[in-house]
Amino acid sequence: MPPTPRPSRRRPACRPPRWGLRISLATAGTVLAVSGFGHVVMTGVVDGIGRVDPFDDLTDRPEAGKGLNFLVVGVDGRDKISEKQRRAYHLGGAPCRCTDTMMLVHLSEDRDRASVISLPRDSYTTLPPHTDREGDVRHGALPSKLNAAYTHGGPRLTVETVERMTGVHVHHYLEVDFTSFMRTVDAVGGVPVCTVKPLKDSHSGLDLPAGTSVLGGGEALQYVRARHVDGSADLGRMERQQRFVASLIDQATRGGVLMNPGRLRKVTDAALSSVRADHGFGSEEMLALGRAMRGLGPASSEFATVPIANARHRVPELGETVLWDEVKAKKLFTALRRDEPLAERAPAEVGEGGKDGGDGAGGTDERDGEPPERAVPVAVPPRNIRVQVDNGTEEAGLGHRADRELAATGFATTGIPGNAKKQDAEKTEIAYDPRWDRSARSLAAALPGAELREVEGQGPLMRVTLGKDFRDVTPVRAAEPRPDREAERRRGYTVVTGDQVVCPD
Repeated sequence: MPPTPRPSRRRPACRPPRWGLRISLATAGTVLAVSGFGHVVMTGVVDGIGRVDPFDDLTDRPEAGKGLNFLVVGVDGRDKISEKQRRAYHLGGAPCRCTDTMMLVHLSEDRDRASVISLPRDSYTTLPPHTDREGDVRHGALPSKLNAAYTHGGPRLTVETVERMTGVHVHHYLEVDFTSFMRTVDAVGGVPVCTVKPLKDSHSGLDLPAGTSVLGGGEALQYVRARHVDGSADLGRMERQQRFVASLIDQATRGGVLMNPGRLRKVTDAALSSVRADHGFGSEEMLALGRAMRGLGPASSEFATVPIANARHRVPELGETVLWDEVKAKKLFTALRRDEPLAERAPAEVGEGGKDGGDGAGGTDERDGEPPERAVPVAVPPRNIRVQVDNGTEEAGLGHRADRELAATGFATTGIPGNAKKQDAEKTEIAYDPRWDRSARSLAAALPGAELREVEGQGPLMRVTLGKDFRDVTPVRAAEPRPDREAERRRGYTVVTGDQVVCPD
């Protein structure tokens, strides 16, 4: 029986319908792959997978290269979802068995990195000539959107189209639907997502408060389908989906799933309940992938979207399409074929207090080998907030330490801390101009318990007076993380790593 609708569990802020196929990565790639406990766990699982033959008679294929590439495709399949769930999660209408956005998932040759590249469903392309199994010509070269490949020729034409667009050899094909996604999220105990502002979308039914919410399967489906939250439409939706997958990877790898055979089997069964795969993806492949994925976490996963030249490229009879930037896209897929990391990972620079000064894409605290503390998402990027720190206590050096810690988490401090007129402040205070209230709240997230005081005409500079309650700075990050712009210009594409987007503990 399908899972019953269940409400989300909220946590406070301090601590055809469309859905994102990065979720397929988690359900059919990540969670499925963690079943590396051996053949006992795999018994009977492979036999339950539906099979397709997407590589039949394909010719002129790209060279295989290094690593392993999966084409993960999501379909609008809801035949196993109850009528009650359809109403609760706004899944009205008949299923179209059509595809949404697709993605390429690359597992590195040394199995220590997973790269996920989004392929927007409306990407403008030319479908290759297609002949059915009876030898009848269905169509010649056909200008179209990428998702039409599945409608015209199923998995085979989809694989052929993607390989020609990207130059990347597809080793395995995975196809997932709504049911598998919902059941997997429920099986792992829900997935946390965090947002600095409420998210509401009347089309999908999404209604989330600011802060962190743990989503069950149905509400998670609303979250990944939502495309009317803001003006960014599908591109913004894909970014939210990337954050969801990073969190799902984290939940699976840290939530005890891997060390509990009973839970592992439950999650695996849920993930594979509505999956179809190529005939070559069997138990041995699943076990090999599982052994590799067990060592991965959010910092080992990286997410990119194909560089876009025009997100509203109009084509006669097709309407608006997504036009790729061919030069930048070539760089992206060349890196994938060469098995090169997409994200630039700078070595962690650990200073006083053990704060990670790297690029946020990994690293550990060298003092004890533990991962650096996770950053709290804030509305205004710390680099855009100018801060003057003054010591309001008699503790020598406190201002310098706070200044360094704020700078380490990204704030634009003056670097010249001062002493307040009074040296007996009990509470830390942030004085700010009310015109920069969002910046003040973002700074306050780094100084839990600090009191906010409005000062008309102060301007954009935030003035922090440290009180006796100050202990240390809480790391923060922009809610919409972006890589270093200089590095992005060198690469030609945008990429984030999983640990940049997961919710704080």
